Amino acid sequence: MKIFKILFLIVISISCNRLPEKIKRHSFGDQGDGTYVNPILNADYPDSDVVRHRDKFYMISSKKHMSPGMVILESYDMVNWKIINHVYDKITWGDEYNWDKMKGYKRGVWAGDLAFHDGTWYCYVIDPSHGLFVTTTKDIYGKWSVPKKMLSQKKVGDDPSVFWDDENKEAWLIANIGRSRTKEDKDKYLFKNAIFKMSWDGMSLEDEGTDFYKGTGAEASKIYKINKQWFIFLSEWSTKPNGEKEDRKQIALRSKTNSIYGPYDKKILLEKGNGFERSCSQGSLNQAPDGSWWYYHQLIQNTEDPFQGRPQCLQPVEWIDGWPIIGKDIDNDGIGEPLRRSKMPNIKATKKLEIQTSDDFSESKLGHQWEWNHNPRNSHWSLTERKGWLRLKASSLAPLTKYGFHKGSPLWRASNTLSQRIMGTKSGTAIAKFDVTGMKKGQKAGFVRFGGISHVIGVKMDEEGSQNIFFMDDKGTEIVGPKVEKDIVYFKTTNIGKVARFQYSYDNKHFDDFGNEFELGFGRWSGDRLGVFCWNDKEESGYVDIDWFLYEYE
Repeated sequence: MKIFKILFLIVISISCNRLPEKIKRHSFGDQGDGTYVNPILNADYPDSDVVRHRDKFYMISSKKHMSPGMVILESYDMVNWKIINHVYDKITWGDEYNWDKMKGYKRGVWAGDLAFHDGTWYCYVIDPSHGLFVTTTKDIYGKWSVPKKMLSQKKVGDDPSVFWDDENKEAWLIANIGRSRTKEDKDKYLFKNAIFKMSWDGMSLEDEGTDFYKGTGAEASKIYKINKQWFIFLSEWSTKPNGEKEDRKQIALRSKTNSIYGPYDKKILLEKGNGFERSCSQGSLNQAPDGSWWYYHQLIQNTEDPFQGRPQCLQPVEWIDGWPIIGKDIDNDGIGEPLRRSKMPNIKATKKLEIQTSDDFSESKLGHQWEWNHNPRNSHWSLTERKGWLRLKASSLAPLTKYGFHKGSPLWRASNTLSQRIMGTKSGTAIAKFDVTGMKKGQKAGFVRFGGISHVIGVKMDEEGSQNIFFMDDKGTEIVGPKVEKDIVYFKTTNIGKVARFQYSYDNKHFDDFGNEFELGFGRWSGDRLGVFCWNDKEESGYVDIDWFLYEYE
């Protein structure tokens, strides 16, 4: 069955003349000629942390309220990646992330730290509404432990980083502990950062923390000990004379002594330039097997159209006068600028991995590319009730709240919304096959694009039992179209750059446009996403089945 469905998807991609031709290389990532082009992951993989372990590299990336949370990827060559797991099956530390609340859009899983020590994997994360948590596993591909709270949200801000000093048998944790509120700093955007002594098992903190640095928006710490010198990496804003934020730069502190508490020298290692308009910072330093050094960093959302979110870049690192200069110092000011194109790391990779996108729903579990909008209602979806299909059962909408996250489209209150990241910024096409025979009065189901802005196309059933094609924008404004003629409907979306549109078909060959052309946008700390949805405005009844989802880009 699985082989048949995969072949079926291949036939679809060949026969459908509206789909782009399948290509092996994209405008980003591995170019197949010994070079790569940044971003290596041109999708919404923010707040990464990358760790080398044996012959592989592992990356985590935050996604706020999405569930499962804290995606894990692996790579053999530092450039080509595949999703392998998530740290959290669901977010358990706050009921605002549950399917019947859906008011966790601002918080959830923020930037984390991935570490391997003494046979155990650790993931540290701070939710500013709930505090610092640690989660562990022996198998990075398996199930992680229930998160343990280490510190109250009153004492910590975001972005934890840990380090085990095997030489001195000491363990440390560094984090942003919040904005400085002293009299002289109260009107400034100065973040304080502190060092905590951590237990050797990595499960608790042994002191109240010691402040060691404050700077304009200074956060995203990473800690390293290289040649017996401490390095603390931080992301920090530079400002114009009038105090306006100008560029978020990657800085490093280097210890003058062998004490983690300093004193430290400071240097800017990386700034935007060389064709990069978005600020470049916040990431992790890694050493390849051949001894070369590399730095992962994100592009932040400081331009008008970061509609794909915060992508990941990889830069070579050159050590100059004891400092790791990231990228290349093109203007000879002692600060690196990012490279758009570079040679691949000198690694003989045993596999070339690829991010998962399309799905025929023939497995017993959802593919790792999929994430729910807030914690799922597991009783209302299935991969087994109709084998080879994803069934979404209509759930009622979460209640309106005073916080403003639910204004506009009811999509923001629909728990049965399953989505994945878009890839790239040039073009993309996605198609899904729906069986709408199980729908009931008041139900809406179909295809969605959402991030900062939501737009949906689908089928709605009115109180008389009539099924119609419909389109809805982010304000909740509906356009109702023709009656649905058949049991099977194909929905399609295409984007050229940030401009997108929807279409529908009954035979997957001849598609009709429907709804307004619209623009994709970044928002709610998310880039655009592709997915499917199902809800009922009237009562909890009805379902929709999805046979397959095909996504091709660039």
